[in-house]
Amino acid sequence: MVLHKNYKIATIGSHSALQILKGAHDEGFSTIAICLKGREKPYKLFKVADEIITINDYDELMKIQDKLIKKNVIFIPHASLITYLGVDAVEKFKVPYYGNKNILRHEADRNIERTWLKNSKLKVPKIFNNPKDIDRAVIVKFHGAKGGKGYFLAKSEKDLKQKIKNFPEEDYVIQEYIDGVPMFIHYFYSPLTDELEIMGFDIRYESNVDSLGRVSARDQMALPKIDPSYVIVGNIPVVIRESFLPRIIQMGENVIKESKKIVKGGLWGPFCLEVILTPNEEIRVFEISARIVAGTNPYVDGSPYTALKYNEPMSTGRRIAREIKTAIKKGQLNKILG
Repeated sequence: MVLHKNYKIATIGSHSALQILKGAHDEGFSTIAICLKGREKPYKLFKVADEIITINDYDELMKIQDKLIKKNVIFIPHASLITYLGVDAVEKFKVPYYGNKNILRHEADRNIERTWLKNSKLKVPKIFNNPKDIDRAVIVKFHGAKGGKGYFLAKSEKDLKQKIKNFPEEDYVIQEYIDGVPMFIHYFYSPLTDELEIMGFDIRYESNVDSLGRVSARDQMALPKIDPSYVIVGNIPVVIRESFLPRIIQMGENVIKESKKIVKGGLWGPFCLEVILTPNEEIRVFEISARIVAGTNPYVDGSPYTALKYNEPMSTGRRIAREIKTAIKKGQLNKILG
């Protein structure tokens, strides 16, 4: 009897669902895509979902929990779940869930997240608690996984107060703007083997800050006033310089070690450190995502790094499914379901 055939892998039809569902298929699981009404087409077109459940809004996910439990579902979270359902609801979610739900608050609140990163011995940007203290360029970020929506640059207290008027109800953090290349490091940690893996790297194409870079200063002066925004519209694969890898591996190991101190079981599965590589070859960490990130999507057939480790295509989505299948075979699902 093939034990994992008794389970189904489900996720919300958004973000990295195509990769997650394909990876589950590759490992022999049946799959379910839970889609907002009108968003089913990609999952039909690419034939990654054996079943599609449509909902009218994300709150409806809480109402179909018993239905999913009866189907013996293991649910894979991604950013859309956290953003649209909220941490409180996710923590109450009864469906077997891949990952540690207790870590979510340490990701969702940037102040708590910063403490985690600093205690992991990572270099982080300066934070300004009072706008009056701004003495350099800063970037203003909002709490939670919002794909960069609303982020803006400011150069002074006056500049910040003018721009923040557009976001009267948002909680935000004022972070030093670091000059360098933003890069996103994809990791995977298995509590079954106590092994950390590098899954890949990406940079993100952001609108409209990246498109503005294609317009000369002269032409920008002639255009109507355009404020830069940082909404992510796509992901570009990257192979990092090899000499950075020892530090990057150590950074991931430090994050896992510290996570075990802050919540029972710590962080496991896929996660991402969002960093700036400076001209002085410093690695400054400005954020952690404690789940699969959309930057893994270019690697549906694996990355150069998974090719070094595996003799078969291994996306992050498939690596999740492989971990679940291994846990089922070993009778250790309790180690990977939060």
